[in-house]
Amino acid sequence: MRLTSFTDYSVRVLIYVSQKNGDLASIREVSEAYDISRNHLMKVVHLLGKGGYLDTIRGKNGGFRLGKEPKDINIGALIRYTEDDLSIVECFSGTDGRCTLVNNCSFSHVMQEALQAFLSTADKYTLEDLVKDNEPMNFLDP
Repeated sequence: MRLTSFTDYSVRVLIYVSQKNGDLASIREVSEAYDISRNHLMKVVHLLGKGGYLDTIRGKNGGFRLGKEPKDINIGALIRYTEDDLSIVECFSGTDGRCTLVNNCSFSHVMQEALQAFLSTADKYTLEDLVKDNEPMNFLDP
């Protein structure tokens, strides 16, 4: 199972802004902190704003901050929200006729169970779990 960079960046943005203690963050500062494309981050922040994970403020002095308390941001739910496709094998994608073994294959059941175990583990954690007891982030020079 491999998550997209979009999900990875979403988690990074939320971790970053959680350490701002309610102060606004900007695309520029997150981009520089993580060495991520500003254009890509704009899409990430937009989706996180639409989902209520971030409050976004437009304008000259705008930016974004957490839209929920860290304890209310579930990592499993975030993954489901940011991933377009959790089909780890072709037969999960709903395309009929691609696998001739579809009616006699146990592999898809194994992979479905594995995916559920992955998500179940992620469901046990919140953003608060990822940032509590951590020192403020120190970013390496790119």
